[in-house]
Amino acid sequence: MTKILKVSNLEKSYTSGSKKLKVLQDINFEVEERESFSIVGPSGSGKTTLLGLCAGLDDADSGSISLCGTEIYKLNQDQRALLRNKKTGFVFQDFQLFPTLTAIENVAVPLELQGNKNAVNKAKELLVKVGLENRLKHYPSQLSGGEQQRVALARAFSNNPSILFADEPTGNLDTETGEIVETLLFELNKELGTTLVIVTHDLDLAKKTEKVLQLKGGKIITNEVSA
Repeated sequence: MTKILKVSNLEKSYTSGSKKLKVLQDINFEVEERESFSIVGPSGSGKTTLLGLCAGLDDADSGSISLCGTEIYKLNQDQRALLRNKKTGFVFQDFQLFPTLTAIENVAVPLELQGNKNAVNKAKELLVKVGLENRLKHYPSQLSGGEQQRVALARAFSNNPSILFADEPTGNLDTETGEIVETLLFELNKELGTTLVIVTHDLDLAKKTEKVLQLKGGKIITNEVSA
């Protein structure tokens, strides 16, 4: 199997006043193509920081990250952005939809920016897949939290990403709604053959992925196949 994400000897710290706070220490792991992989740990363990580093949104102090066969720290910011646009998708805890755009526009706009002339039809197709065929022209403020996250899912998969990063995708949802979103996430992931990397504090969600990496205090405690 191809290694779609490879993290080697990663270190990251932040400066707070006169103190240097080590956030991640000696992080090493690999994710196979089409694998589902979760990163778990308590608040402050470095989960979201690690996800941002893997996606090239921030720089590490040292170490290397290979994403889709490319060493991302050898790229400039524009090159990293191009890699993300072509190869990755993102789902966030707070949805991050454009409030002035309808559901179908939120999904179609990224495709249009990439020059996809079939953007609207593709957006509609994805929104139907996530059960929002009757909400195409609704604005985010007219949608429930679960519906907004389903729009976000459709948008994340719109460019057929090689890898999708999901940061606490059910964190703002009640249990029942969260389970619906989880099911859609894994179904779309399997159907489209995407690699899935989830950051979550929800151990039940993590157990649904093939591998689980556990962080504590910025260090890897376990990295194992899910039971």
